[in-house]
Amino acid sequence: MPRFSVVVPVHKVQGYLHACLDSVLGQSYRDLEVIAVDDRSPDGCGAILDAYAARDERVRVVHLPENVGLGRARNAGMEHATGDYLFFLDGDDTLTPGALRATADRLDETGDPDVLVFDYARTHWWGGTRRNVLARLLAVEDVFTAAERPEILDLLMVVWNKAYRRDFVAREGFAFPPGYYEDTPWTFPVLLSAERIATLDRICVYYRQRRRGSILSTTSRRHFDVHEQYARVFRFVDARPALAHWRPFLHAKMGEHCLDILSKPDRLPPSDKGEFFRRTAEMFRAHRPEGAQVPAELRVLEGSYAGYVLRQRAGRAGRELGRRARRAGTATAARYARVRPAFRRPLDPDLAVYSAFSHRGVLGDPAAIHRAARELAPHIRNVWVLADEEQAAGLEPDTEYVLLDSPGYRRVTERATYFVNNVNWSGALVKRPGSVHIHTHHGTPLKYLGADLLDRPGARLGFDVPQMLRRADRWDYSLVANRHSELVWERAYPCHFTSLRSGSPRNDVLVGAPEERGRAVRARLGVPDGDTVVLYAPTRRDYRRDGLVERLDLARFAADLGEGRTLVVRLHPSLAAGPARGLGLSELHRRGVLVDATDEPEVQDVLLAADVLVTDYSSVMFDYALLDRPIVVYADDWDAYRASRGTYLDVMAEAPGHVARSPWELAWLFDSGTWRDEEATRLRSAFRRRFCEFDDGRAAERVVRTLMPVERMPERPAGPARVPAQATGADLLTPS
Repeated sequence: MPRFSVVVPVHKVQGYLHACLDSVLGQSYRDLEVIAVDDRSPDGCGAILDAYAARDERVRVVHLPENVGLGRARNAGMEHATGDYLFFLDGDDTLTPGALRATADRLDETGDPDVLVFDYARTHWWGGTRRNVLARLLAVEDVFTAAERPEILDLLMVVWNKAYRRDFVAREGFAFPPGYYEDTPWTFPVLLSAERIATLDRICVYYRQRRRGSILSTTSRRHFDVHEQYARVFRFVDARPALAHWRPFLHAKMGEHCLDILSKPDRLPPSDKGEFFRRTAEMFRAHRPEGAQVPAELRVLEGSYAGYVLRQRAGRAGRELGRRARRAGTATAARYARVRPAFRRPLDPDLAVYSAFSHRGVLGDPAAIHRAARELAPHIRNVWVLADEEQAAGLEPDTEYVLLDSPGYRRVTERATYFVNNVNWSGALVKRPGSVHIHTHHGTPLKYLGADLLDRPGARLGFDVPQMLRRADRWDYSLVANRHSELVWERAYPCHFTSLRSGSPRNDVLVGAPEERGRAVRARLGVPDGDTVVLYAPTRRDYRRDGLVERLDLARFAADLGEGRTLVVRLHPSLAAGPARGLGLSELHRRGVLVDATDEPEVQDVLLAADVLVTDYSSVMFDYALLDRPIVVYADDWDAYRASRGTYLDVMAEAPGHVARSPWELAWLFDSGTWRDEEATRLRSAFRRRFCEFDDGRAAERVVRTLMPVERMPERPAGPARVPAQATGADLLTPS
């Protein structure tokens, strides 16, 4: 008896069917059977299924004599299922790599619950990927019932984001009805009846959003089926008095769902919308529980269809007016910014404004400069620009800030003398004569930036390079940590600024950092005493729209590292809020397989906690080199990365340590001890000499003393430098 029976109903999806079946049969977890149901598909789906069954004994094909629809096709598949758990997957969707292994592990961990709810991500036909916005509801350790955690019913009520214990389904007699929205009278009864529900905070299904051909995006009267599907739900509850308290909730859900269908432009024929509203209103009245309060957004169902139409038109008009007002406000602000200088008050010589990472907090180089300014120039008023109040949470009480585009923001940016940022200020900010703009960048550049992106159309997707350069025209000073960076910035940003050989202020902490700081970070991350910390810090890819490429099986890598080593993972900031963590990272962190340090606010703290860095093409390698600890480069897609993005450095020829081109090479480097041999030391030393040239632990102090009104910076005492001097070597750059 297999662990999983994966039921795949198939109808007119031949273009997607190979990807669907390959995603199941290619899973690392192989204790499964596939029940593929050919719902009398008129295309080549039946032949495709037969071909898969001929070469893989785990596939069983059921050819139906007539088309019965999605729900009944699933029923036909269930009749042939023999697995412990039922797993439903539509023929145009796919499983994510490792999904069944993660599901099986979670089922074992929770003692075979009745239902396991897992996460999904929508994959759009134009290339975008979006994770379920309610994924946080899945971060639950224990099993529960719907009554104990009713918020579980706020998730998308579909069949394919759950695994069902087959004997529970058989005992309760659950089956799919005919018609559209067949998931509704399945999922509500299942979840309300389940005595043990568990969750898995991991994306297991990619839910394909097709441009054409999706059942629910087909304009048809078949959408009237939703009324009978909810009637089935109410009949189910009526037959079980113990579930009567769910009626108000289901009543509201029904109203919300039907109004959502009515509001979609591609669901109902325009001539049928009035009838759909009236049927919905009748059902809403008929099933309203006695004494139940009607939510404000559903009160429209107590009126007429004409009233509903007027409300919809008013809503659209209001949104359009708001959009026009915002556009007019932006234009007015821009005009005001252009003409205002003649009427402005003089600059405040003691006012400095800071921002980092698009106003996400007190972070990076600007934060280091801010700390130095408070110590060395206490007369200067330092103000941070933050995106919203959420970003202000956790700030030290004496940290002054303003919110972006607020009146306070306009006041301080109008009068400030010093502007410190690692991302360009908005285009509406006009540089006044006498102001000093200090650009800190994000680190030593490896990949193409600025004007160098003009011949890289894939890499500059979403970037307006001319606008970027116009904003860079405001820079007065560009901070550099080495001569390589100096050459890059002057070529990539052909603007009128002065390169300041300051070093990287945020990395001052890495030069001669006390060991106790690293130990404190390890304790906060939960790393066992005495373990070797292996930090994996990958960057994004420009040959994928969402930047995410699953380069490494993290669970396998953690296992290959063996006892006494803890794998710590830190994703690139641009991937932190996307689907990357939901594809296994969060779940592996919860299970203690690895540590997810993506949310640590300062990357330097994570670097201090690590004994060895594994990265691909992230600039974090230049920062970590300051610690003089081993670095391993994992470059299995170097050719593709270099071709799509462009690089200033050939990390294959001038790597900071050994290079692995496959997971097996990476595992061997650690298993054999090669990661820290003499050759690794030699490579790292050469890398440090070249790229850590100006970092001596005094960068922030140097910036403040050089550019702000404080005493002259004392000369460095005689003696050996803390960081080796510049080495000669080949570079892909030449001075322009």
